Amino acid sequence: MDMSVNLLPLLPLRDIVVFPGMVVPLFVGREKSVAALEAAMAGDKDIFLLAQLDPACDDPDRDDLYETGVIASVLQLLKLPDGTVRVLVEGQERARLETLRTEHGEEGEMLVAGIEAIDSVEVEGTETAAMMRSVVDQFTEYAKLNKKLSQDAGENLADIEDAAKLADTVAAQISAKVADKQAVLSEPDTLKRLEMVYSFMEGELGVLQVERKIRGRVKRQMEKTQREYYLNEQLKAIQSELGGGDGDEVNELQELAEKIEKTKLSKEAREKATAELKKLRAMQPMSAEATVIRNYLDVLLGLPWGKKSKLKRDISEAQEVLDADHYALDKVKDRIIEYLAVQARTNKLKGPILCLVGPPGVGKTSLGKSIAKATGREFVRQSLGGVRDEAEIRGHRRTYIGSLPGKIVTNLRKAGKSNPLFLLDEIDKLGQDFRGDPASALLEVLDPEQNAKFQDHYLELDIDLSDVMFVCTANSLNLPQPLLDRMEIIRLEGYTEDEKVEIAERHLVHKQVEAHGLTENEFTLTQDGLRDLIRYYTREAGVRTLEREIARLARKSLRQILEGKATQVVVSSENLDQYAGVRKFRHGIGEEEHQVGAVTGLAWTEVGGELLTIESVTVPGKGAIKATGKLGEVMNESIQTAFSFVRARSPAYGIKPSVFYKKDIHIHMPEGAVPKDGPSAGIGMVTSIVSTLTGNPVRKDIAMTGEVTLRGRVLPIGGLKEKLLAALRGGITTVLIPEENRKDLAEIPENVKQGLEIIPVAHVDEVLAKALMEPPTAIEWTEADELAAAPPPHSGVSGATAH
Repeated sequence: MDMSVNLLPLLPLRDIVVFPGMVVPLFVGREKSVAALEAAMAGDKDIFLLAQLDPACDDPDRDDLYETGVIASVLQLLKLPDGTVRVLVEGQERARLETLRTEHGEEGEMLVAGIEAIDSVEVEGTETAAMMRSVVDQFTEYAKLNKKLSQDAGENLADIEDAAKLADTVAAQISAKVADKQAVLSEPDTLKRLEMVYSFMEGELGVLQVERKIRGRVKRQMEKTQREYYLNEQLKAIQSELGGGDGDEVNELQELAEKIEKTKLSKEAREKATAELKKLRAMQPMSAEATVIRNYLDVLLGLPWGKKSKLKRDISEAQEVLDADHYALDKVKDRIIEYLAVQARTNKLKGPILCLVGPPGVGKTSLGKSIAKATGREFVRQSLGGVRDEAEIRGHRRTYIGSLPGKIVTNLRKAGKSNPLFLLDEIDKLGQDFRGDPASALLEVLDPEQNAKFQDHYLELDIDLSDVMFVCTANSLNLPQPLLDRMEIIRLEGYTEDEKVEIAERHLVHKQVEAHGLTENEFTLTQDGLRDLIRYYTREAGVRTLEREIARLARKSLRQILEGKATQVVVSSENLDQYAGVRKFRHGIGEEEHQVGAVTGLAWTEVGGELLTIESVTVPGKGAIKATGKLGEVMNESIQTAFSFVRARSPAYGIKPSVFYKKDIHIHMPEGAVPKDGPSAGIGMVTSIVSTLTGNPVRKDIAMTGEVTLRGRVLPIGGLKEKLLAALRGGITTVLIPEENRKDLAEIPENVKQGLEIIPVAHVDEVLAKALMEPPTAIEWTEADELAAAPPPHSGVSGATAH
C-alpha cells in the first residue's frame, strides 16, 4: 500500500457521498469550492471530494468534515450566468484526509487537503460469491420497486465480478442517509461493505413495498374518484342541456348553510343541522346517503321555527265570526270565547285541547275552521279514520328506505306557523294492529305537559307543540280512557226542527242555489215546504241529508227552467212531493190508535236519538219470557228484571198470579236487523208487560225512557237531549223521564221543552198511572188462591196443556 501524502484541492460536499466509479453532476456556488475546481482544471484535473458532517455549514474546517473521501477527476466544468458552476466528476479511489489548510492561489482562496490513498483489497471465496449473488438479487427486487432506478439496473450488476466495485456501485444507487453511505465508504473490509448495503436494501425494501401498496390503493381510489367526477360532470352537462339547471352542488350547500344561519332554530336543532351539513359536504353528491341527508335538512329547515300567527284578541269580533258561520252550538262558542278572553289578558295560555263529540252532520269539522278563523290561526286538518300505524303519528326512523316524518310534523310544516289550529278528525275511528297503536302515540301529542317536547322518530329532535290548538272530533266516546282524560269533551247534540229550519234558510238553500247556477229569484223554498222536507224526507241529527234533499229540489227546478216549463220555481208544502218524490217517513206517532202491549221507547244512537217500539203478546205456556229483535246482553237482563218485578207485584196491577202458570210472554222490538242494547228501556218493558197481561191499552202519544230496578225505582239515563229531540221529531206530546234527569232539563232548548210535556218519574207506579189508558186496579189474592191456582206437583202436565 502506498502511504505517500498527496496535496489536492478540496471540494466539500453537502448531502451527497461520491463512491469510486460513480459519475455525478455537482452544482458549486461557494467561492473556495469554485477556486478549488479552477485549480484542479489548471492541473491534472484531480480533486478530493469529502462530505460535510453538517450540510448547513458554509465554511467547514477539519472538524466539520468526514475522514474518508474520494479522489475524483473533473470531466466537465460549466460556469452558469448566476455565478455558480456545474461540474461533472467521476470517483476514482478512496482516500483519507490527513491535513487541511487554506491557500491563496491565482484562482483565489481555497482549501487544500493532504490525503493518503487507500488501496482496495480484493477478496474471494464462496462466502464473498454468495454475498455478491444475494446483493445482486436483492438489488434487482429493489430496482423493480424504486421508480428512480431503471428496470434493467439489476441486470447490469450481474456483469460485475469485483466485490469492492459491486459494493460501491450498489451503495451509490440505493436511497440511504448520508451518514449510512459514509459508513460504507469508510469501511475497509469489502465483505462487510457488501453486508452493509444488503442490510440497507432490506430495510428500504420493506418501506418500498408499503409505499407500493399505498400507491396502488391511492391509484384505485383516484381512478374511482376521477371516474365518478367525470360521470357527474357528464350528468350535469346533460341536465343543463335538458334544462334541468346547472346542478351546482357548491351553490346548494351554500344555500343550505345560509338557511341554517337565518332560520331561528333551537340550540339542539342548529347543532343537528350543522352536523348533518358537515356530513353532506364530505359525501359524493349522487350517493344514496346524501339524498337522505338532503331530505332531512329540507324537512328540518321547512318547519316554522319561531314563526307564529298574530292571534286575534277582539272577543266581540270572534263572537260575530262564530255566529255567522254556525247557528246554535252555544256551548262550544262560549268555550272558545272564554279561551280568547284569558289569552287576551295573560298572553301565556297554552293551546286548549278540545274534543267535539256528536252525531254526523252537526258541523264538527266546519266548526274547527270557524274557530281557526275566529282566533286568527292557520287551519290544518288531519283525518285519523282508518289510521292503524303508529308511524303515521310519530314518523319512521331515518334508517328505513323512503322514511318520512309523521303527520303532525308534516302538517305543521304545511301550516307554516308554529301555532295553528290542528283538527284531528274522526279520532274515534283510529285502528290498531301489529304495527302499533296510534291512539297511544297521540297521548304525548295531546298532553299539554308533554307536548312541549314532542319527539318525531324521523327528526329525533324536541318539537314544541304547546302553542298549537288541538281540536278533535268524534261520533262517540269509544276511546281509550287515558286519551279521553287529556281532552276537554264538548258534546254537540242533534238540531231541533226550528234550528234546522234556521240553518237551511241561512246557509244551505243559498249554498245549493249558488252551486247549481240558479239565482235567488229563480228558486224559492217556502218555510212550510222546508218544514215538511225536514219532517217527511229526513230523520237525522245533523243536516247532511237535508242538504242533499235541497240539492235535489234545486236540480229539478233548474231542469224545468232550462226546458222552458217555468221561469221561476216556488216549492211549498203543497207541491213538495212533485219535486222530492214520495214521503220517506211519517211525522207523528207510529200507531194511529191506542194499543195493548205497544209502548214507544226512546233510544240513543251515534247518529242521534230514535223512537223505539216495544211490543209484547201472551201465548199459551208456563210462565216463560221470550225476547227477540237482536237484543244485547244488558237489554235481555233488563227484560228479566222487568218481568220479575211485574210477577212480584202482579196483584197490585190487577194481574192474577195464576196467569203466569198458563201463559208465556213474548217481547219483540221491531227492526230486527238493528242491534239494540242498554238498560234505558226498562220502564217501557214493564209498561208493555202490564198492558199485555191486563189488556189495558197504552196511550199512543206518550214515550218513555228510564232504567228499572227490582223494587220498581226508575234510574237515570244518558243522551236525554237526543231522545227528547227524537220524541219531538216523531210527534210525541208527552215524555216520561227519570226524576234524577230533571237537572239535565236546564240544557234542553226552550222550544223542545215547550213542544213536549216532560214528566219526571221516580217509580214504576207513576209510569203506569200516566201511560195506561186506565190506572191499574189492585186485586185481592190470598195464599189459598195461590194454592188453588198452582199446578199439581209432579203431574208432568203444564198449566197450558191442562187448560
